[in-house]
Amino acid sequence: MAAIGVHLGCTSACVAVYKDGRADVVANDAGDRVTPAVVAYSENEEVVGLAAKQSRIRNISNTVMKVKQILGRSSDDPQAQKYITESKCLVIEKNGKLRYKIDTGEETKFVNPEDVARLIFSKMKETAHSVLGSDANDVVITVPFDFGEKQKSALGEAARAAGFNVLRLIHEPSAALLAYGIGQESPAGKSNILVFKLGGTSLSISVMEVNSGIYRVISTNTDDNIGGTQFTETLAQHLASEFQRARFELLCSPLFNKCIEAIRALLQQSGFAADDINKVVLCGGSSRIPRLQQLIKDLFPSVELLNSIPPDEVIPIGAAIEAGILTGKENLLVEDSLKIECSAKDILVKGVDESGANSFTVLFPSGTPLPARRQHTLQAPGSISSVCLELYESEGKNSAKEENKFAQVILQDLNKKENGLHDIIAVLTMKRDGSLHVTCTDQETGKCEAITIEVAS
Repeated sequence: MAAIGVHLGCTSACVAVYKDGRADVVANDAGDRVTPAVVAYSENEEVVGLAAKQSRIRNISNTVMKVKQILGRSSDDPQAQKYITESKCLVIEKNGKLRYKIDTGEETKFVNPEDVARLIFSKMKETAHSVLGSDANDVVITVPFDFGEKQKSALGEAARAAGFNVLRLIHEPSAALLAYGIGQESPAGKSNILVFKLGGTSLSISVMEVNSGIYRVISTNTDDNIGGTQFTETLAQHLASEFQRARFELLCSPLFNKCIEAIRALLQQSGFAADDINKVVLCGGSSRIPRLQQLIKDLFPSVELLNSIPPDEVIPIGAAIEAGILTGKENLLVEDSLKIECSAKDILVKGVDESGANSFTVLFPSGTPLPARRQHTLQAPGSISSVCLELYESEGKNSAKEENKFAQVILQDLNKKENGLHDIIAVLTMKRDGSLHVTCTDQETGKCEAITIEVAS
């Protein structure tokens, strides 16, 4: 049975189909295997893809780009605020929700980000139907690893509004692994695998070789940055024409180094050394760059570098394979292994150290396979009659801010002690859907309080 896999990225979208036991990317009506995730509005029509991207200069205020960055987010979200500041298409809050303000001259309308995503998904469905026919609507959609439940829900709703039957949402790294047939190892053959994704929001340069040793930039985003290094107009002008490979590598060397530093930081955070990694999977258009590939090989000299599949096609191919598995139920072992969800952010508990300063303990590091259970002992002076357990979420590096507190549990009416401490046992259980159940129990009296947070991260 035929099925579809769709990857909606920040700058482009790609669709693959699973048919007759294999997955292949489908070219759109322009003959391109990747479609710009751009929607342009005019008085009488909505244009999606390459035509919308090409017309953005003369219609910039009505052209929506990178909708994935705002999908499912509210106006107080820091990433949404950054996006609103940078977007050339005006974004406002209307009736409590973010909207694009589209002014075509004849009328002004307010468009939901979900409606923009729906148009892109409709384009992907149309592309898939060109080879499968209109009866094939079963799809697996990929989502970034750090998407929360609201972002996942918005993405799924947009796909369903486009007429897709969404079988499952799958993390982008999981899809990349599936494309290379990884994920079917038994515990005895366990491997440590690094998935390195360089898409439009991390390093927005796409190049092609036009002659021996001569390259041309085929796309750049001057407002993108990685690790604080920003593409400037000057750099964009340097990259606008044909250039020698050495010159390109020199100009982009700081960006390449920051990519490698990001990998080093990830290894350190996860407790792995480079020698512990068995395979590296490259995905995202920017991972085509030879110099970047060489730097990764230098970091992992004995590792198998998997890049035989075009890097901007790896993720949708993996999604299509997953869709084929789900529709055909051919391999229950693989299907079950893919049901493992992970926590998107660090979950921390607040405490006080010996000096009296606030301290934070990570209970669920980002990437913790779900469901998961943790136990934490909280001690408080016996002279107080109430104890509060405070929970925070963080992007990493064991950092937490007051505004990131998402829950608290208060135990009241405890027996005061002249000497000694209150020993409070907190048990935290995070379910597969990301909801978190917390119980706090006073060891002396057995007094207990419990709460459930529907979306913990």
